[in-house]
Amino acid sequence: MVNYKDYARKFLDECRDSLKSQSYPYFSVYIVDNASSEKSRKYLAQNYPEAKIVPRSDGNYAAANNAGIRKAIEDRCQYLVIANMDTEFDRNWLRELIRVFEKKEDAGLVQSKILLYRKEREAKINSLGNIINYLGFGFTSAYEEKDREIKGEPEIKGYASGCSFLTSREVIGKIGVYDEEYWMYHDDVEMGWRARLAGYKIYLAPKSIVWHKYEFSRSIRMLYYMERNRCLVIWQYYKLPTLILIFPALLLMELGIFLYSIPGGWFLTKLKADSYFLKPSTWLKIIKKRKRIKKIRQVKDREVVKDFSGQVSFQEIDNPVLKYIANPIFNLYWKIVKKIIIW
Repeated sequence: MVNYKDYARKFLDECRDSLKSQSYPYFSVYIVDNASSEKSRKYLAQNYPEAKIVPRSDGNYAAANNAGIRKAIEDRCQYLVIANMDTEFDRNWLRELIRVFEKKEDAGLVQSKILLYRKEREAKINSLGNIINYLGFGFTSAYEEKDREIKGEPEIKGYASGCSFLTSREVIGKIGVYDEEYWMYHDDVEMGWRARLAGYKIYLAPKSIVWHKYEFSRSIRMLYYMERNRCLVIWQYYKLPTLILIFPALLLMELGIFLYSIPGGWFLTKLKADSYFLKPSTWLKIIKKRKRIKKIRQVKDREVVKDFSGQVSFQEIDNPVLKYIANPIFNLYWKIVKKIIIW
């Protein structure tokens, strides 16, 4: 788990208590203290002395997860779980993650059933697995739908939510750790896409329950990384013929977002995100990443993108232009293009 500044003061107590009550007893907790200070390290040590604290200074979320992963591997952990601290875990949360992973021989990642933290009201879903849109957007499935029983362990066709998923030391050894260039946001999109290209599948463990204290916010920092990383994952992962096919839709979407950002007051942030791709150093990094992906690729674009969504679904934002004009156009374009992709 990653702590950032005063995050632990808000969320650690319930999270810690639910971890201590797990029915699966053989695990260690690693808290990466991101943007660490003497004060935060002392607080963590006092309030969760059983946890292993890994200090980091720069606030890079992807790098923080890597620090925890590497420490766990160094300690010979067989399985690795990435989990948010703003959560409370069901007693069988960890046991069920491991059970499903061991049952599915082709599993690369297994995600928990994530519910919104509303115990005093009817339980609603946060995520049953996340969806990738072909233009790089990522969003949850079944958001705010009523909780329901799910039979079996269905495959997730998009990516596993970074709120709670399990992988193994062996899988990480093959696909690699987090890409630290992402810093924050879309890091789980990138990890899921990479796992699927390497031939692994992603599954839901519906009896591994997490209550997530989810809050949607649109900070400028969030918008910058979401926009930058949405485009970054496209340039890194699609094969060149696929990039050529989606480029008209990508160009139209970029224009639409830029125009939308002007009345929204964040067009300078959008410009900053786009300017990242004007740097030669960025393209050198993208080329190097594409070469690394080529080495682990076991699956064609066709197999991965067949399950990508043609629509953009921001559950927290009801935009009539997106709903009634943009989405039908982009969805129709994707239905046509998807049939052409054979590589």
